[in-house]
Amino acid sequence: MLKRVLPERGLVLEIGSGTGRHAAHFAPLLPGITWQPSDRDPDSFPSIDAWAQEATGEAARPGVPPDNIRPPNLRPPIVLDVTEEVWPIEQEAGRTGGPTGKQQVVAVFSANMIHIAPWDCCLGLLAGAGRILTTDPGGSGVSPGNKTGKQTTTTAGVLVLYGPFKRHGRHTAPSNESFDQSLRARDPSWGVRDLDAVADGAAARGLDLAKTVAMPANNLIAVFRRRG
Repeated sequence: MLKRVLPERGLVLEIGSGTGRHAAHFAPLLPGITWQPSDRDPDSFPSIDAWAQEATGEAARPGVPPDNIRPPNLRPPIVLDVTEEVWPIEQEAGRTGGPTGKQQVVAVFSANMIHIAPWDCCLGLLAGAGRILTTDPGGSGVSPGNKTGKQTTTTAGVLVLYGPFKRHGRHTAPSNESFDQSLRARDPSWGVRDLDAVADGAAARGLDLAKTVAMPANNLIAVFRRRG
């Protein structure tokens, strides 16, 4: 599904990379993309580096730090707290002097984060994506001359969220309702989010809900597009 909704080329920022398994799995399958893992907790970085090394099929070599062994399109992880008003990747853009004053991030991806965090973190994620996503698709989409019928969608400027969601205030499955209750028992500020509320928050920050895709185990992929 990510091959269909992510652009074919450019920088993709992953929010809440956790152990790093997603980054290590996706980067080799998306060779045209540069994958940037991030997490609020730097204690997760050794795991992210270890999974990156495993993705190369190389064993550890004496004297070579694990964070130097990774797929060529997989960057080292960075610390990123979504509630910050300026993300580190925006500061990097200021140093590189991109044409818009921001680094050209073509997509932001986050899996299983917004329900295991306070609502302010979801709003921070939406705000940050609204700031950093490019508004110039740069040749994305299906070419008018393409008569093969082959899917070539490469939409840029997208935020892709994966996880369980409520729809119109209701859980989509009893298992999601039980999961929501367990989350709120652990922390009252956590919980399965209503997609309508997320979409409203996104719209207020320049992102429009473009599509939803049903996924296994009662999860969804929600794709938001940066408003031009």
